[in-house]
Amino acid sequence: NAFLPLNGFEQSIENQLNNLKEKISFSFHKRLIKSKNWNAVWESNFDPLVANDFCAIRADFHPSIPDVTHEIIINPKMAFGTGHHETTFMMLQTMKNINFSTKKVLDFGCGTGILAILASKLGASKIDAVDIEIESFENTIENARKNEISNVKAFHGTIENIEDSGYDIILANINRNVILNTLDSLYKKLVKNGKLIVSGILIQDETLVLKKAETIGFSLINTIYKNNWICSHLEK
Repeated sequence: NAFLPLNGFEQSIENQLNNLKEKISFSFHKRLIKSKNWNAVWESNFDPLVANDFCAIRADFHPSIPDVTHEIIINPKMAFGTGHHETTFMMLQTMKNINFSTKKVLDFGCGTGILAILASKLGASKIDAVDIEIESFENTIENARKNEISNVKAFHGTIENIEDSGYDIILANINRNVILNTLDSLYKKLVKNGKLIVSGILIQDETLVLKKAETIGFSLINTIYKNNWICSHLEK
């Protein structure tokens, strides 16, 4: 899918596509998407998420959710991560069984900052959060403030923009290719016996990713599954 402003459309674009069809078999169609109040659209489709009695995620326009240990307030806007996706949900489940007290944490691919915020609520002493998308970087800062979290520091960029190391726990909910390309860097940034919680991986890619992790020096602690996705807990 591609999009561009109506006033940015040029006939040359369609001509290029038609020329390309002579070399590659494909079809395309275009349609006008009328302007909407997109903020109202996502608000109407964003239901609170409750992960048992452990964690609840809601927007600030939802009422408070009782009888949960941790409540996180987010306004996702254009950033990924409301907790509803299988990968984020499994990350939350895995974090429940890990000791974050006084730990130094890196949230790699932070999205809306949910995992960084939860790490703080679980007792982490310092959390760095990084995302390549500027919207995610800004949204993480905003959501940390909404939750009165002061020990999350957000960075805009990739793993190369994180100069620090010596992390006790790294949270990486991204995708297969990014994980494969950064496993070595993530390994180096962990302390001995440090933990890497990784998701964003489809079941069919499980063997590929875990074999690469083992080659680098990680040991697999456990893996959980939800629909077509996995979440693995690795240790250095």
